[in-house]
Amino acid sequence: MTWNTGYCALGDNPDFFMDHGTQVITASRDRVQTNLESIAREIATVSPDILFLQEVDRNSDRSYKIDTLERFYEVLPAHDQTFAANYRVFFVPFPIPPIGKVDSGIATLSRFPLTSSARVSLPCPFSWPVRLANLKRCLLVSRIPISDSDHELILINLHLEAYDNGTGKAAQTAALRRIMDMELDKGNYLIVGGDFNQVFSNVDTSSYPVYENMWQPGLIDIADFSDHYSFLMDNAVPTCRSLDRPYAGADPASFQFYMIDGFILSSNIRVTSLKTLDLDFVASDHNPVLLQVTLLP
Repeated sequence: MTWNTGYCALGDNPDFFMDHGTQVITASRDRVQTNLESIAREIATVSPDILFLQEVDRNSDRSYKIDTLERFYEVLPAHDQTFAANYRVFFVPFPIPPIGKVDSGIATLSRFPLTSSARVSLPCPFSWPVRLANLKRCLLVSRIPISDSDHELILINLHLEAYDNGTGKAAQTAALRRIMDMELDKGNYLIVGGDFNQVFSNVDTSSYPVYENMWQPGLIDIADFSDHYSFLMDNAVPTCRSLDRPYAGADPASFQFYMIDGFILSSNIRVTSLKTLDLDFVASDHNPVLLQVTLLP
């Protein structure tokens, strides 16, 4: 399961200034808590063997310093748990009112024991001083041993660049590809998942056209990758909604939706099912995506 939780403050009620909305503080403390419990209940219901989470706040002003990571850990207490910070700034001074302190990142939880987990930095497209107050994107690479095998299952949790001119997304995707190819050459199994902020070129997005002046996701051309990978997004349900205006009470027929959350698998993994859960963006601006797979001999 992969889910961008929108730091539990981007449910169906707000807009957001980075998406042509007006709000900086997007939820009350009570609403953050309500969103958090809603997401926690859904995770408990699904009870995934492996969980990738993005935009998980630990001690941020925008989420009232509520430790959402600790709450998610409580939902799956028997899972191995690992976290990588990608947005840790003492004070973000813009806009007005300012965002303030941010302490956030991505988390991976696994029912299978992890032998190791590492934060791998990705290229940052922003120059000083702007980069000081921006996310420092990364991969969270975790390893699971496979019984009676010298190979490993490699889990890569990610949240790639959003508000760049496209060069950041391309550089980060290229860095991801190099790591994937290195693991593939070892004969390892790979599950890469998260919020790509890009759509795969093999995914039909005709049901979700990008309207004029709206945020434009990037494109991952699967032809740039080895044939030994599968690129998976379930286009039956959008994975993300725009934050240019509140979703609650809006007409879905004219709303901006996106396909940017999904998975990349190595060819030694067979897909059993792929499904985006339609939660109507009540607790987050992203829907969770569920994947069932079998590792091939």
